[in-house]
Amino acid sequence: MTHRTRPFFLYMSMSQAAAAIPQKLFFKIGEVCEIAGVQAHVLRYWETEFPMFAPQKNRAGQRTYRRRDVEMALRIKELLYDEQYTIAGAKKKLGGELRTPGRDGGAASEAKAPVRSLKPPPSLAARFSSKPTTPIVTAPSEEQRGPLREIATQLREILDLLDEGDRELESRRAKKK
Repeated sequence: MTHRTRPFFLYMSMSQAAAAIPQKLFFKIGEVCEIAGVQAHVLRYWETEFPMFAPQKNRAGQRTYRRRDVEMALRIKELLYDEQYTIAGAKKKLGGELRTPGRDGGAASEAKAPVRSLKPPPSLAARFSSKPTTPIVTAPSEEQRGPLREIATQLREILDLLDEGDRELESRRAKKK
């Protein structure tokens, strides 16, 4: 039994891996799996989630990936695995990147390593912020207490009705047995 080592692509940054993509017109799914370091089912799933990642199929129905598809797979992997984006967040990020490619007056942009922020994503920042997430609640005024008491009474009545309904259901079920 031979032990297979991981492809060298897995130890590279996105820009290094993009530069190391072989100079070919088309790639098979297995080749893209090797380059991106993911399994074939992951690539197929990404095709369903990311409309911009859509390789062509040949006459035999096999997927044929072009260089831009391989680069897109690498970018998706980077967003999901390295930068910890959700699928929805990665879709949004890619959509924004595709809408505004190279803002330098239309010149072809070089492959650059993405600039990473040291700030946590908003979903984590909210959990660990030092500011209280809930506003400080003050006691209701005398003016507010009357309507609140009425609402509480009505809620108790609703609970009583639900309890009655539960008891009625239980007695019907007991009779059926």
